[in-house]
Amino acid sequence: MIHISTLIIGAGQAGLAMSHALAARGEPHVLLERGEIAQSWRTERWDSLRLLTPNWQSRLPGHAYSGPAPDGFMTMPEVVAFLSDYAARMDAPVETNTRVTSVTRDGAGYRVATDRGLWTCRNLVLASGACNRANIPAFAGAIPAHIHQMSPLGYRTPGQLPEGGVLVVGASASGVQIAAELAAAGRDVVLAAGHHVRMPRHYRGRDIQWWMDRSGLLDTTTAEIDDLARARAVPSLQLVGDAGARFLDLNALQAAGVEVAGRLASVRDGAALFSGGLGNAAALSDLKMTRALAGFDAWAEAQGLTGLPEPERFAPTALPARPRLSLDLNGGRIATIVWATGFRPDFDWLHLPVFDRKGRIAHRDGVVAPGLAVLGLPFLRRRKSSLIDGVGADAVALADHLVTTSRRVAA
Repeated sequence: MIHISTLIIGAGQAGLAMSHALAARGEPHVLLERGEIAQSWRTERWDSLRLLTPNWQSRLPGHAYSGPAPDGFMTMPEVVAFLSDYAARMDAPVETNTRVTSVTRDGAGYRVATDRGLWTCRNLVLASGACNRANIPAFAGAIPAHIHQMSPLGYRTPGQLPEGGVLVVGASASGVQIAAELAAAGRDVVLAAGHHVRMPRHYRGRDIQWWMDRSGLLDTTTAEIDDLARARAVPSLQLVGDAGARFLDLNALQAAGVEVAGRLASVRDGAALFSGGLGNAAALSDLKMTRALAGFDAWAEAQGLTGLPEPERFAPTALPARPRLSLDLNGGRIATIVWATGFRPDFDWLHLPVFDRKGRIAHRDGVVAPGLAVLGLPFLRRRKSSLIDGVGADAVALADHLVTTSRRVAA
């Protein structure tokens, strides 16, 4: 058994940011990582994926992108190299290939069992990621057995899928990117689109992330939000890490040959049944986009910004007059279903009474319990908490809380 003052579970951007913050405060700590540094970026992303945020927005405490393409978008190997370099530069105390199997209380601290031994600690930081498991609906069990099913965590390239058409379920960033890639590879693609957020990649000559960053939208705190649960559930923007692709919305997908249907509501007797609310979902998405752009325009005017192109408004989403309501999964058209229906953390090893009635970890701005914090979840403390650019400020605040509280108790 090994004792350390603070343990961090996970050595991705959140865990490494916390390590930097703790080191700056002289707090002894160790990171436990189930694989290698940046494991999720290494093994659970598809080959063509790029970050949705520009390179200039890759900022961590004491580390930031400094290459020749600040307005570009990192590939997954580049993200891995960026985080690995961060860990090496600060000599982060990472125990790699160490899988946590159980976390329980141990007096005033915590007992952490791993496949390489037992640890105890006074403080514990959960930084294992927000996207460990795919959210796949229960009715997936009713899909005919001959249909291949997978999530974006297992998807790599179109060539790995069986021959035949593909039903992509979900129209947020992962869903629209995978649907577009499959269509470009010559696949027959149907996209089931529920609630989604349409947004241009760039607006008035600036990347959309520039607008969200400079206007302060990404720094919105939990205290400024009335319905926090709803804010945390907002889907990712329909974007791709490519400055040349202004839109990857339902219009762009239909132009590429993708058939768009409504939300996949259920599967019955071998048929996929879609909601009839596609028009409403698209209209709401258009409305939210227009309001967001108007907000950016108002901010730019209030700031007296000059030299920007004139404000723009975009044509509404065009949809089939009668979108399909069902699809026979036994008819031979569909061979694969890709469930791009969101993700959730994996805390199966966390044996503590810290979950709400929906099974989500309960926290207040990242503080879960005395000596226990979570980091890297959507809208943890700010709207940008789950971004590489957002975990740093959260890590600093939580490190202050843990270290100050511990030293107060010890005194």
